[in-house]
Amino acid sequence: MSTQMWIRQIHRWLSMAFTIAVIANIVAMTMQVQAAWIGFLALVPLIPLLATGLYLFALPYLRRSNA
Repeated sequence: MSTQMWIRQIHRWLSMAFTIAVIANIVAMTMQVQAAWIGFLALVPLIPLLATGLYLFALPYLRRSNA
């Protein structure tokens, strides 16, 4: 499996983790739970999600410049 496929797979799993963290945050807000760590829970997968997303966004442009 190539590096690009690994990054795509990691990006997909991170997006699912981010979605679950956002849902947990919404549930906690509706239950009026005052826990700051729940709010920051979504940032854990968001930062690597941003990095992999930027890589996947730039990939076609990098391929075009090498060709």
